Amino acid sequence: MTQPADNHTAKVIGVTIAAAVGGFLFGFDSSVVNGAVDSIQENFGLSSFVTGFAVAIALLGCAVGAWFAGRLADSWGRKRVMLLGSALFTISSVGSGFAFSIPDLMLWRVLGGLGIGIASVIAPAYIAEIAPARYRGGLASLQQLAITIGIFAALLSDAVLQNAAGGPSNDLWFGMEAWRWMFLVGVVPALVYGILATLIPESPRYLVGKHLDEEAARVLGEITGEVDPQERVKEIRLTLRREAKSSFSDIRGPKFGLQPIVWVGITMAILQQFVGINAIFYYSTTLWKSVGFSENQSFVTSVITSVINVTMTFVAILFVDRFGRKNLLQIGSIGMFVGLVMAAVAFTQAVGSGDELTLPTPWGTVALIGANLFVIFFAATWGPIMWVMLGEMFPNNMRAVALGISTAANWVANFSITLAFPPLTESIGLGFIYSFFAFFALLSFFFVKFKIRETKGMELEDMIL
Repeated sequence: MTQPADNHTAKVIGVTIAAAVGGFLFGFDSSVVNGAVDSIQENFGLSSFVTGFAVAIALLGCAVGAWFAGRLADSWGRKRVMLLGSALFTISSVGSGFAFSIPDLMLWRVLGGLGIGIASVIAPAYIAEIAPARYRGGLASLQQLAITIGIFAALLSDAVLQNAAGGPSNDLWFGMEAWRWMFLVGVVPALVYGILATLIPESPRYLVGKHLDEEAARVLGEITGEVDPQERVKEIRLTLRREAKSSFSDIRGPKFGLQPIVWVGITMAILQQFVGINAIFYYSTTLWKSVGFSENQSFVTSVITSVINVTMTFVAILFVDRFGRKNLLQIGSIGMFVGLVMAAVAFTQAVGSGDELTLPTPWGTVALIGANLFVIFFAATWGPIMWVMLGEMFPNNMRAVALGISTAANWVANFSITLAFPPLTESIGLGFIYSFFAFFALLSFFFVKFKIRETKGMELEDMIL
């Protein structure tokens, strides 16, 4: 039981925001390449497949970082792993900005991916562990809000830089093209994340696992306002008896080698990507240019879409602890399906090919409405709530490892969509691609209905297989 004192609520929110800056890096890295992708293709003379691979290869680093993050967090602590993520992303931003060849750029992108993968696991895990149960859904949704703000910041900075230079391939400052500065800007949030990581307390559940009970009780009392922190420490210890060191053996089970709850997490993570959200945020500028928008219009449209993404995330923050996770996820699945079907139908009406591809009236408007309707429902539901669920749905003895493998699955699915999108756009067309996304949006509704267990209001210690 926690005290409802305002100062404790403010402390929990402050600590959560600091941890969620990792989500900002996640979102920033996801979309900063948006404004640079065409210039990278032109600068290095790449085919559509190699362009897609250069964009997507960072996601392989993300998957690896996510896979190992849980075990590193259990060994080193949440704070030290946050610092590692900050360092890796800082180095990656500088390296990508000064890249002299495509293999060089790919190397730095992978390194940054490692840092982002780490941050994508540690932020929701830390927030779930520090937040009181009654606020946990809303606080965990701040992770997704930070992701959406990171996407907005990346797209806005891309638009400002390309506008200042008169185009992303034009020189801006010190004889360097604008697209290089798009990557270099990432140094700022990476350093902020590292500084904030030094200021927040360690997770009480990690501290208990390391037999630092007094320190854990102090954090619970001072930050979360526990009335009886020593009793909560005892409750945490009871659930951590088998967690001296998390390993893959903790998630082994009878269903194809894993516990069923782990497969639920993996499937949820894959579905979140297979509805196509990052095809929009990685390639939206290129997408809108391909259907007749000018370069400036495409940048502005992408920024507007990111503003919608940020705004609708507040819906999840306000309602996830009132309406429950399952209800919002199912509403989101239906809304995403409708928006994606609209976009798919609109793109089947495209005329021309290559750089001459256009959407005749009124189909350009229909595509724009459909894509943004999809973003509205994704941002209010599946975007944040998947991370809420992954941070809280697993029992304590397997949380770090199960969260790591689920997040790695999310990144691998992201990689698959990101890599396939450019060549498939050329070969089968956007109409078929958006139909594929719509199918998985519909599938996600039935998955939630039959497989997801509501976790609203439950303490992490109450999560069972």
